Amino acid sequence: MSTSDFQHQHAAHCESGVIASIFRNEGVQVSEAMAFGLASALSFAYLPFIKLGGLPLIAYRMPPKFIIKGLAKVFKAKFRFETFRDPSKGKARLDELLDKQTLVGLQTSVYWLPYFPPDMRFHFNGHNLLAYGRDGNDYLISDPVCEVTVTCPSDDLQRARFAKGALAPKGLLYYPVSIAKNEITSSDVRRAIVKNCRIMLGPVPIAGIRGMRMLAKKVRALPNDADETKAFIGHIIRMQEEIGTGGAGFRFLYAAFLQEADGILTGKSLAKFAEELLAIGDQWRGFALAIARMVKGRDAVSTEALSEQLLVLAKTEHDFFKRLKMAVS
Repeated sequence: MSTSDFQHQHAAHCESGVIASIFRNEGVQVSEAMAFGLASALSFAYLPFIKLGGLPLIAYRMPPKFIIKGLAKVFKAKFRFETFRDPSKGKARLDELLDKQTLVGLQTSVYWLPYFPPDMRFHFNGHNLLAYGRDGNDYLISDPVCEVTVTCPSDDLQRARFAKGALAPKGLLYYPVSIAKNEITSSDVRRAIVKNCRIMLGPVPIAGIRGMRMLAKKVRALPNDADETKAFIGHIIRMQEEIGTGGAGFRFLYAAFLQEADGILTGKSLAKFAEELLAIGDQWRGFALAIARMVKGRDAVSTEALSEQLLVLAKTEHDFFKRLKMAVS
């Protein structure tokens, strides 16, 4: 479908918002929440070997491109992914596609996008957005986290597309080549939920429930009176609440998927599970609030208390995903 018919929609998260918009532009009606859920994208990971500003990456969703590839598999779609060693070639290719009225997904660094407020810019290279046209030296951008479309100067978009560091985008652009399916079946929903439960309940020490427990152990070992401790727990908040939809937000997004999926995979009480997950999301927000009060000096820093909250969340989510898997299997 031509980009002249493209309609921007505000979304909760960048990658799920981008891929849902791409499919809708191709005539496949899929919501952001359904895209996120069908891709089995909910997760947790504590990755001490990947650093952001010298602190470990803590993720609440699967890695970049996981949602795009996951949804493409559900709808039997073929996508073209292109990266570039030469930034000038990356720019030329984007211009070529836009001149053909192709809707193009881009991976970028938030830091170099001038339409973000200065206090929201940081070196995170996993931000997805859509380019749908050009206006002189500016690109027409549909960024899912923005309420309306924006423009971005060419030089700034180049910096954002070719930023260095962890998750460096290397000018990544992507677009659909073909889509062979446009309906969502009960089997699609069942498979997606079972896969997501396996991700959360899996044996990898740094991922899912075990990743939460590993982070809880790390937090408990931190001294209460060290500046480094405040920096570390403050970083947990940033990873949880400021990058994408964060820990609580991703739980709310998956709950919205379960609510919608209840009408497709009937008789499995998915709406009830959605209500439970909303409550879990509230617990994650309570955890973030406890950290914020400690960082701001309103409460004394207690790594033991924070560790215990994390362990309670891990136990709650372990029980939730275990029951959800049994319900749909």
